[in-house]
Amino acid sequence: MDKTAQNQPPVPRLKWAVLGTGAIASTFAEDIRLTGNAELAAVSSRTPEAAAAFSHRFGPLRILADIATLAADPLIDAVYLATPNTAHYDQAQTLLTAGKPVLVEKPLATSAAQARSLAELAARRHVFAMEGLWTVYLPAIDRVRSLLAGNAIGAVTRIRAELAYAKAFDGNSRFFSQALGGGSLLDLGIYPIALTLALFGSPQTVAGRWRAAPTGVDMAADIRLGYDGFEAALSCGFDRNGDNRFIIEGETGNLVIDAPFLRASRVIVTRNRLAGRLATPAGSGRLARAISKIARRLPLPGLTVYEHGFPGNGLQFEIEAASKAILEGKREQPSMPLGSSAEALGIIETILAQPAS
Repeated sequence: MDKTAQNQPPVPRLKWAVLGTGAIASTFAEDIRLTGNAELAAVSSRTPEAAAAFSHRFGPLRILADIATLAADPLIDAVYLATPNTAHYDQAQTLLTAGKPVLVEKPLATSAAQARSLAELAARRHVFAMEGLWTVYLPAIDRVRSLLAGNAIGAVTRIRAELAYAKAFDGNSRFFSQALGGGSLLDLGIYPIALTLALFGSPQTVAGRWRAAPTGVDMAADIRLGYDGFEAALSCGFDRNGDNRFIIEGETGNLVIDAPFLRASRVIVTRNRLAGRLATPAGSGRLARAISKIARRLPLPGLTVYEHGFPGNGLQFEIEAASKAILEGKREQPSMPLGSSAEALGIIETILAQPAS
C-alpha cells in the first residue's frame, strides 16, 4: 500500500437521515452509496412498517419514530426531505429551527413566500438549506457552463426547452391533486426554469400561459423569460411526450443538452444546420432517436458530442455538493441558493396568475 495514502486523514462522511420512503427516497438511498463524503444512517416515516422495510433494503438503518425525534437526534448531521410537496415547508421549518441542515426535494416549497420564509429562517439560525434539484449538479451541466464561458456558440440568441411526459388524468394522483401540490409546473416546469436561472441568472421579464386539468391544477404551461438580447421559451406538460431537450442557440452554433435533459448525460454542439437537424431531429419517437444515434456516430463537420454518462441515477452529485458545503460550514450551496429557488417559484406563480387558456 502507498505510504502516502496511509498517512492521509480519512475523508469526513456526513451522516444523513431520510424523511419519507417513496421512490425518490429510494433513489437517494441508492445514490448516496456513490458519494465519497456522505452516508445514510437513518430513516423516518409516518408508517413504521414502511420505515422497517426501507431500513432492511438499504441498511440496516436506524429508525426514528417521527420528525421531532429526527430533529433532536445528535447523531444525524443532515436530513433529506423526500415527502409530498405540501409537507416540505412545515417539515423544513421544524428541522431548521432545531438547527438541522436540510436538503429538500424539489420543489423547495409550494409558494415563493414559503421559500423566502425558509431562507430567512436558515439565515437566522445559521443552518444550511438547499433545494434538491439534481439536474443543476450533473457533469454534463458543468460542461455546458464551460462551453458557454468559452464562447463556444457565440452570443446567446435564444433558448428552447421542453419537459413533457404524458400522464392519464387521475384526480387522486399527486400529479393532479391541488391538496398535494400537483401540476405540471411544480413537477416538470421547475426543471427548465431552475436550469435557466442557474445558467443565465434572473430574467428581466416573465410571461406565459397555462391550461387547466379537470382538478384545476395546470395540465400544461408555456413560459417566456426575457433576457438582454434573447428569450427563453420553455414548456412543460402532462398532455404529451415532448422532445425533452434544452437547446441554447447562439450566433455561431447551437448547444443541445440531449433528452432527457433533466438527466443530462450528453451535450451536443452543432455549428451548421444539417448537422443540427441530423443529431437532434424533431420529435421523440423511435425514428427520431435512431437518426440521432446514427448521426452522432458519424464524423459530421460542425458536430461535437460530449458524453457524460454516470453510474446510478444521478443524485450523488447534489448529495456530494450539499455534504461538502455542510462540512465546510456553509449555509448555502452556490449553484442552488435559496434565492433562486424562491425566484423559480415566483415565476411559476406569475404564470398561474394568468387566466387558464
